[in-house]
Amino acid sequence: MTRHQSAPSEPPLAYCHDAVQDVSRTFALTIDALEPPLADQICVGYLLCRIPDTIEDSTHISAETQQRLLRTYSASLDPESPASSEVFTRQARQYMPNRSSVADWELVGNTETVVAAFEQFSQETQEAMRPPIREMITGMIRFTGRYADESGIRIQTHTELRSYCHYVAGTVGALITNLLAKQPLTTSREEALRRNAEHFGRLLQLVNIAKDVHEDYVTENNVYLPSEWLAAEGIPQDQIIHTDYREEATSVLSRVLELANQHLDAAQSYIEQMPLGNGNTVVAWAVPYLLAVGTLRELRTNPGAAFAPETVKVSRTEVRTILNAVSATDRQCLTSLREQISDNPLEELPPRLAL
Repeated sequence: MTRHQSAPSEPPLAYCHDAVQDVSRTFALTIDALEPPLADQICVGYLLCRIPDTIEDSTHISAETQQRLLRTYSASLDPESPASSEVFTRQARQYMPNRSSVADWELVGNTETVVAAFEQFSQETQEAMRPPIREMITGMIRFTGRYADESGIRIQTHTELRSYCHYVAGTVGALITNLLAKQPLTTSREEALRRNAEHFGRLLQLVNIAKDVHEDYVTENNVYLPSEWLAAEGIPQDQIIHTDYREEATSVLSRVLELANQHLDAAQSYIEQMPLGNGNTVVAWAVPYLLAVGTLRELRTNPGAAFAPETVKVSRTEVRTILNAVSATDRQCLTSLREQISDNPLEELPPRLAL
């Protein structure tokens, strides 16, 4: 599966900002709403997380190979290790698929460029970013190893689901908070931020798990709805998207939605308490939060869509309206916006915000 991969001609940081548009338009909204230096740091940090996520989700390489690549990648981020991003990139390029839809693997093939951008940051910034990224990779190694014989992840219990969400999303919350905490903060405020960052990450991950059941199973052979919940409804885990079990599967999905709802208050507190300045803005984090609220609404309205090929998402009109609404107000209005979006699509600005 080897394919030629040439190094980008643009500077490393410019490449990163271009690459994030290709691999995640949703997260690109967040980065576009930030300002330097945080915009650069979050952009590079996201890509450094997306690289191992691509390895973990790949179905065309064995679990043993996934683990080997992930270990090499983690070591390349360790300043005490002789491993390098060049070694990881050379190894990973051997497994690049020849299909056309390979934006994520193009990113993997340009890991050296992303790491070069990371190494342009100050030592303080690198030390803030490195631990949560490497913790994420450690979790991915554990889960790929745990389900090496399954050709895909098969979450078994609620406890395991919590653990998985921590590794792939709670760590992202920690990364964001580490960067925000470089500003002077009181001890109590920093503690609150770190506590609520986990809820913010878990909320977004649970929403993704709920809306992407079909895609995760069909394209990555992963099932994140716990086997113990499915078994209680008489659903074999490998029949998760079968129409014969649609009603029962919807009941299991409702449990995931309830878990997500339990994180809404703390996730909102995270946004309300985070410091601004240094490039940080309310819009950057309020928009994905409110989009999650809107996606939960869509899943409550049509839960069966999560198990079908159709895409579960809020409309482009609502995305633009949410962006405009948050831009026109401040974080004190998050509660009212959340309540409106939870009940109905926000397809025009509330009268008091309309220009």
